[in-house]
This record gives sequence, C-alpha cells and structure tokens, in this order.
Amino acid sequence: MAYSDYQELLHIARENFIQGKYDKSEPMLKQLLLTNHREPEVYQMLATIFYEQGKFNKAIKTFERALEIDPNYTDASIGLSIILNDLGRYEEGKRVFEQAQRRLDDKKSKMDPYIKDRIAKKHVEIAALYSQHFAYEEAAEQYKKALKLSPDAEDIVVNLAESYVKQDLASEAIAALKAFLQLHPNAIGPRLKLGIIYYHANKMIDAVEQWEYILELDHSHQEAKSYIQMAQSAGVTDLGV
Repeated sequence: MAYSDYQELLHIARENFIQGKYDKSEPMLKQLLLTNHREPEVYQMLATIFYEQGKFNKAIKTFERALEIDPNYTDASIGLSIILNDLGRYEEGKRVFEQAQRRLDDKKSKMDPYIKDRIAKKHVEIAALYSQHFAYEEAAEQYKKALKLSPDAEDIVVNLAESYVKQDLASEAIAALKAFLQLHPNAIGPRLKLGIIYYHANKMIDAVEQWEYILELDHSHQEAKSYIQMAQSAGVTDLGV
C-alpha cells in the first residue's frame, strides 16, 4: 500500500502501534527511518516492539538512539529504564530514570496536569517493577514521587503504604495514609487500608473506627462490613454496630 507522505505513514504506524499491531507497525517504522532518521518517536516505538519481541539488546540501542536525538524524550527514558530493570540492571535503570526526572524538575511548576499525570503513571510502573523484584524500598521512593505529582490519587498512597508494610514499616504506612486522609477524609480505599494495617498491628479498636467511618459514607460497603465481622470474631465485641 502506498502512502502520500511521511506524516500519513507516521500516523498509520502510530495507530497500529497503539493498537498493539506490531507486525504491521514495524515495517512502516523502518520505512520511516529511511526518510527521516531524526524522529525520536519512531525509535521509541521500534524499541518497544523489539522489547516485546525479546530483542533486548536491540531495544536498548534503539531507546538510546531516541535519547541521543532528544535527551528530554520521557517515553524513551522510561522505556529504557524499564528494560534495564527487567534485565536486573537496577542501578542503570534507576540512573536513566532519575536523569530524565532531573531534566523535568525545572519545568514542573509550569507543567500541564496531563503531563504530570503521565509522569506519575511512569513512576507507578517503575514502582511496580521494583515490587515484583522485592525491592520495596525503591518502590516506595517511586510511589512517593508519583504522589507528589498526583496528590489526590488514592491508589498511589495505598500502594505506598503496602510497600512500607512489606518492609515491616507499619508506622510509616500509617503516617502516609493518615496524612492523605487529613486532606481527603472521605477517601475509602486509603481508610480501608489503614484499618487493615491497624488490625494486623492488633489495634482492633482503631481498625474498627476506620471501617465504621466507611460505613457512614457507604452503608452497603461489603468489605468494611466483612472486616468488622472479622474483628468481632477476633474478640472485639463492643463495636457499636
């Protein structure tokens, strides 16, 4: 199939890439490089395809080429850091990501909220990778960075708390959740998590207080009801429910 110009081919290659149709996107991207070898997005998409194909060395070199063209190309930095982490090259992956982060630090105050959200999601992806490899301290650092960019995100603070729990740092988990709930008192997910942490710390009354608060917000919340019943079975009987 013939395409009228470079931008049309790039658009179609990008659409196929987004839809996961890498077998269609890859030859188009390679064709684009014959016309313009200075487009970092093309290298970033190709590198991602190589990564999915298990061609890790080729993916690394292609991500690096994208960054040679544009050192500020965040998606390439994130992709490179992820593959380095997957290969167990944690320090290299961390360094690549932190370099990208430093380049963005000066722009944060003027950053579009959409961009902040995208960067926060990348921090969460890195944190999840660290967690998969039981590197919970590093995961916590990434979740904290994500939370600074998305301070209203309940799932991020819950994951941050869990990464602390995995390190046997219940007090830090409690502090993070309580700080969030001071600003967002009706956030159900963090309050549910706080109750669970209290429960496992044998602070039954404190745990039940959190779950009762959730039921005040949502009388039909099944998890909160189940946890209260669990506390009752554990011997806490005067719960006011």
